[in-house]
Amino acid sequence: QVQLVETGGGLVQAGESLRLSCAASGLTPSLHAMGWFRQAPGKERDFVASINWRGSSTFYADSVKGRFTVSRDSAKNTMYLQMASLKPEDTAAYYCAACASRYGSDCVTQKNYTTWGVGTQVTVSS
Repeated sequence: QVQLVETGGGLVQAGESLRLSCAASGLTPSLHAMGWFRQAPGKERDFVASINWRGSSTFYADSVKGRFTVSRDSAKNTMYLQMASLKPEDTAAYYCAACASRYGSDCVTQKNYTTWGVGTQVTVSS
């Protein structure tokens, strides 16, 4: 059974940085791209970033491009989201997820994701 656990959320001020981690168990890294999504109160869950099975290809939402970096360490079965220059509008619950495809380009919407973590809250104050 695949399980994903996010950590690293918290309260930061605008302009600061934060790194989220997503530890996977029961997952074969070489078979799955992975991604990050976020959901603000009263809004839909939105795509943030995805990374292919090898960690060599990444995709980002326009709203985070240039500020966020997704990476993965297959040996540790862990994915990361390094967030810099945080803005109040980045405030949301952040979720990691495992995609049914190995390729990040297939994993920019929710439809191909099969397993989700429970989320970690990121709050950015102005």
